[in-house]
Amino acid sequence: MYFEKGKQEIALIGAGIMSATLGVILKEVMPDCKISIYERLNQSGAESSDAWNNAGTGHSAFCELNYTPESSGPIDISKAIEIAEQFEVSKQFWAYLLEISCVEEGKSFIDGIRHMSFVTGDSNVDFLLKRYNAMHKEALFDQMVFTKDHQMIKEWLPLMMEGRSKDEKVACTSIPIGTDVNFGSLTRSMINYLSKLDGVEVFMAHQVNDLTKMKDGKWMIEVKNLKDKSERIDFCDFVFIGAGGGSLSIREV
Repeated sequence: MYFEKGKQEIALIGAGIMSATLGVILKEVMPDCKISIYERLNQSGAESSDAWNNAGTGHSAFCELNYTPESSGPIDISKAIEIAEQFEVSKQFWAYLLEISCVEEGKSFIDGIRHMSFVTGDSNVDFLLKRYNAMHKEALFDQMVFTKDHQMIKEWLPLMMEGRSKDEKVACTSIPIGTDVNFGSLTRSMINYLSKLDGVEVFMAHQVNDLTKMKDGKWMIEVKNLKDKSERIDFCDFVFIGAGGGSLSIREV
């Protein structure tokens, strides 16, 4: 997508992690652009990005078994590598947010935590071992450990091992360099940062009811203030819909 410097008006629908991240990047590469952020709730990052609803692993591929499918051939770890590399880029971006004071120093949204995958049964144990053998050879996963030892797994996962028979086939992989990310906190920090920048307006409790592509290429946005029930019409050059599940209803208008 080509942006002509300094002349764009951009609408971000939804004040979650996606809109917040895009907004910060846009203001970094195009500081003169104008951004309007519309969120139907009273707080940013309160739905899909919230800590209760979003996997704090960051989907770094350390413990997500669905990223390493097994078909008739060997375990395919290509998706896990791709996602782990992307997560490393995310961590670099978040470190930059600290440098520009987008995230307050001392206000942690990310913590180190062991990432583990636990399985039971012969076939699942065999799969986890194959997965481990394929993954730990890669630099991204070289700190991963595999074990079938009940006592070691009990030290990592005491509640999951409680009451299990010593004869039960279990296995676990563990990697100590995982993270737990509070995407809700991170989102709110970025939205707060954006709200203080020139050319950025954040509209909480505003619901986008309609989008219309105009003949001149601009977008007409019909917005309702959910507090006082007033309505407004805004125009912009580009629209990003990052409203989680609410995106489906917006795309249908």
